[in-house]
Amino acid sequence: MTSLVELLSAKGLFLATAESLTGGLLSSMIVSEAGASEVFLGGVVSYQDATKSRLLGVSPNLLESQGAVDPEVAAQMAAGVRTKLANANGKPEDSVIGLSTTGVAGPDSVGEKQPGLVYLAISSRAGTVVFEREFQGDRSAIRNLAAEAAILALREQIHSL
Repeated sequence: MTSLVELLSAKGLFLATAESLTGGLLSSMIVSEAGASEVFLGGVVSYQDATKSRLLGVSPNLLESQGAVDPEVAAQMAAGVRTKLANANGKPEDSVIGLSTTGVAGPDSVGEKQPGLVYLAISSRAGTVVFEREFQGDRSAIRNLAAEAAILALREQIHSL
């Protein structure tokens, strides 16, 4: 199987991540691959709503009305990190993919949202897509499954670019 680094490199693409639920786990998985520094621009662990809003440009009104576990929040996180890290690294925005994770790892629910509900978003030159997933397990399992699902979704999106 072609590595994620090879896929991004072959397409002339770079990656930026915005993580809430996964708390850096996704970025850790990405950088565990040799050569990641060639394509991975960096990531933002935006665990608090203020960080999502101030650093990534997520609408404060959206966060207040819907909470952080929301498909539009995931979309705005992915688009925001894509723009911020493309600019910070002097890369054309159309060469950067933004990948975000938000959800409920548990053990408690967040309002009506149950543990295992996850939103992943990918922002690229083709637009922004959001994936809703539901996972079972404890906090650690949900976070791991979310990070793995994000990488799988990213791989599929890269093929379509």
